[in-house]
Amino acid sequence: MTIELSTQSPAATHPAAQPVAHALRGLLDGRLHLPGDPGYDAARLPWNVAVDQRPAAVALPRTAAEVATVVRLAAEAGLRVAPQSTGHNAGPLAAQGLDDVVVVRTSEMGAAIADPTRGIVRVEGGAIWEPAVEAAAAHGRAVLHGSSPDVGIAGYSLGGGIGWYARKLGLATNSLTAVELVTADGTLVRCDATTNAELFWALRGGSGNFGVVTALEFRMYDLPTAYAGMLVWDLRQIEPVLREWSSWAYEAPDEITTAFRAMRIPPLPELPEGLRGRNLVVIDGAVIGSDERGAELLAGLRALRPEIDTFGRMPAPALTRIHMDPEGGAPFASDTAMLGSFPEAAIDAFIAEAGPDASSSLLLAELRQLGGALARPHAGGGVLDRLDAQFVAFAGGMAITPEMGAAAHADAVRLMEALEPFANGRQYLNFAENPVDTRSAYAENVWTQLAGIRSAVDPHGVFVANHRVPRLFEEGRPTTA
Repeated sequence: MTIELSTQSPAATHPAAQPVAHALRGLLDGRLHLPGDPGYDAARLPWNVAVDQRPAAVALPRTAAEVATVVRLAAEAGLRVAPQSTGHNAGPLAAQGLDDVVVVRTSEMGAAIADPTRGIVRVEGGAIWEPAVEAAAAHGRAVLHGSSPDVGIAGYSLGGGIGWYARKLGLATNSLTAVELVTADGTLVRCDATTNAELFWALRGGSGNFGVVTALEFRMYDLPTAYAGMLVWDLRQIEPVLREWSSWAYEAPDEITTAFRAMRIPPLPELPEGLRGRNLVVIDGAVIGSDERGAELLAGLRALRPEIDTFGRMPAPALTRIHMDPEGGAPFASDTAMLGSFPEAAIDAFIAEAGPDASSSLLLAELRQLGGALARPHAGGGVLDRLDAQFVAFAGGMAITPEMGAAAHADAVRLMEALEPFANGRQYLNFAENPVDTRSAYAENVWTQLAGIRSAVDPHGVFVANHRVPRLFEEGRPTTA
């Protein structure tokens, strides 16, 4: 596919999208749901169940050919298309309005196969991390998964991807070797370093703006085990622990990747007794190296006498659950920021909003350690080949009711405002559960190029992504549509 910039007018959208969407009825043998259909409410539900997305239709294809049919017929009807696998980052999508949008849920396309000869794992577009991790582990390998086993691989990888090997091996998007997707005209396209290379560059960090992903291929690494786990203190110990961790994190070698959290854990029966219903400080992560090297790197933190210490040698698949992320869907409200520094004043601000004396509804206030390979340009990488920050902050709480959601969001925003003097103005979009300026995720010199590729492959604006990359022209005029 040759990419050429188009300045054609975008297709008109339909204000009364419901009758238009009825033209799709009967597709996919009953796996396309319209409002009012018995399966519509279950099909439209994203992972973050606090997000109320109500699209014109929800399609659940099982093959790339079915994806192509839905995209083609939706575009012909004047409807737009939103790719979605698990719906972890659904808030910014729903905020755009979905009255004329067909959500293509690829969750029924979940196969994962390891190819040890080529050193890759191939997954379908709706696959989550757990089966891919297990497929690699069967050959003594690991992949660059995140902190939860049930995150969709496509959204995670196209948005960057920070996992427990990240400071040594970089963003997960840099480990993609090929992406297959259905473009706006219903064509199935393969992209790699030599085929459709411009689109391959844009996809690696440009998210779901360019089509519906039907398959991905990514590298495996010879990492059958890691020295990993968590250290836990009572939240009243946050000041010495945060001071030690934040100063250590600046200079830590690449082979260790960690996260720091202040947590107010609900009394859920499925949680371990030592964690259930407590306010805690948790540092978790992994070391790519020997047990002796891991013990050496953690010595300063262990000197602060954590009450729980689970660090030790563990098989690669076990790393998907050391962060204790909820699985299967949860109502959540959050906010995030990227921090260029974390001086004494930042420590004080964090403790004031998330420490033991704070009146807060936050379930967690988290700092992810960046730097290392995450901070360096990746040879042959995509549009997002590194993260220009020292830490990424994320905070959130349960949104079981609208009132709880509003309180959690307000507290998360208040923490980010307290850290604003240390923020660098950039965004890591995989953590941005609210609408943000998409441009802030990218270097200024690549933004026009990224928007130009979007204009070429989707000239009529068929696709709607969680975080939109605009087309360059609409009716010959600059646009942010």
